[in-house]
Amino acid sequence: MSAAIKLAEMAGQSTLDFFQKPTTEVEIKGDNSPVTIADKTAEKRIRAELEKQFPHDAILGEEFGEQAGSTEYQWIVDPIDGTKSFISGVPLYSTLVGVVTGGSCVCGVIYIPGMQEIVCASTGLGAWHSTGGDFSRCQVSTKPLERGLFVVSQVDSFAQHGFGEGYRKIEEAAYITRSWGDGYGYLLVATGRAEVMADPIANPWDLAAVQPVVEEAGGKFTSIAGENTFAGGNGVGTNGSVHEQVLKLLA
Repeated sequence: MSAAIKLAEMAGQSTLDFFQKPTTEVEIKGDNSPVTIADKTAEKRIRAELEKQFPHDAILGEEFGEQAGSTEYQWIVDPIDGTKSFISGVPLYSTLVGVVTGGSCVCGVIYIPGMQEIVCASTGLGAWHSTGGDFSRCQVSTKPLERGLFVVSQVDSFAQHGFGEGYRKIEEAAYITRSWGDGYGYLLVATGRAEVMADPIANPWDLAAVQPVVEEAGGKFTSIAGENTFAGGNGVGTNGSVHEQVLKLLA
């Protein structure tokens, strides 16, 4: 886990060189999502370091795709999860690093460079949180949905992908709904500050790292269909006690 933490911190810190800088240009990719030199620089740094430390492991990253390996391990990275937040000058974007073996992510790191906040987890070792000092164990809340916080990244994406009615039902059931979620939303769930984070569409690099973080904090993470996977095309992370209720509302 220490190697994953160092990678996330190194890459995340590099993004601050371009954050809130008017000279940072934004490109639009084929899927209409934004990308900047900060995304590309951070992922290149992660890949370069992995090739030094773990040269035979596979790598999957948002900006430069998949690199085959000869071991059982694959590193799945998102240099900036929440590029729309990044280009808007909002410090709630994250750097995500996950380690996968046997189809399961066994180690995950969510690092928020703009706030120096990090949560990490490894299977069987619990989830740990830091805001710049020592790490301490973190855990999900026990709040019911009617007293809870529902976090999302982009509201209109629910309707665009067939979950508009489900979003409306959860918003009505929850006490508070807020956006700017992305990886930070899952961090909030893992540290007991939110009860639900949902992504109606997502890639493996958006979700691999967050699954062990939420689960090791005592919560539950699945696809909207209820599958125990980070590769289901969407994701829901909760404090566990509201999970089935949320999935039924989204169905």
